[in-house]
Amino acid sequence: MKRFEELFAPHMDAAYNLARWLTGSDSAAHDVVQESAFKAFKFLHRFADGNAKAWFLTIVRNESYNWLKGSTGHRWVAIGDEISQDDLALSHCQTPELLAMRAEDAARVQQALSALPPAFREMIVLKELEEMPYKDIAKVVDIPIGTVMSRLARARVMLKLELLKLQGHE
Repeated sequence: MKRFEELFAPHMDAAYNLARWLTGSDSAAHDVVQESAFKAFKFLHRFADGNAKAWFLTIVRNESYNWLKGSTGHRWVAIGDEISQDDLALSHCQTPELLAMRAEDAARVQQALSALPPAFREMIVLKELEEMPYKDIAKVVDIPIGTVMSRLARARVMLKLELLKLQGHE
C-alpha cells in the first residue's frame, strides 16, 4: 500500500484532469480515477519502476475510453463547469472588467477544447495542461513519438479553428 501511495498519489490530480477532459463529466471522471487506482493497485506487481505517471495515466486513458464506449448517451459531452474565481489567479490590481474578460476567454478555450475529438483533446490536455514530454505521451497513448508530434500539431490547428469559429459568433 505504501509503494502504491508513493508512486501514484502525486498523480491523482493529473489523472482526474485527463479523465474529466476525456469523459466530459465530473462524476464519470471520479469513477474513472477510482477504477484506475484500483487497477493500478491490483496490478502494481506489473509496474517495472519506470515512469509512474505515464503508467497510471495510461490506465486512466483506457478507463476513460471504456466509459465513453459504455455510455452511448453521454459521448463527447461539452464541459459546462463554471470558472471559479480561485482558478483565475486573482491579484489586487485586476479590474472587474479584466477578470470578466479572462473568465470569458477561459470559458471559450474550454468550449473549443471540448469540441475536439478525444484523440486530439487528449494530446492538448497531456502536453499543454499536464506538461508531459512527448515520450511520456507516447507511452500513455501507446503510439510512436512522431505520431504524438503530428497529432499534437493537428490538435493545435483544430483548437485554433474552433476558437476562431467561437469568436466569429460574437
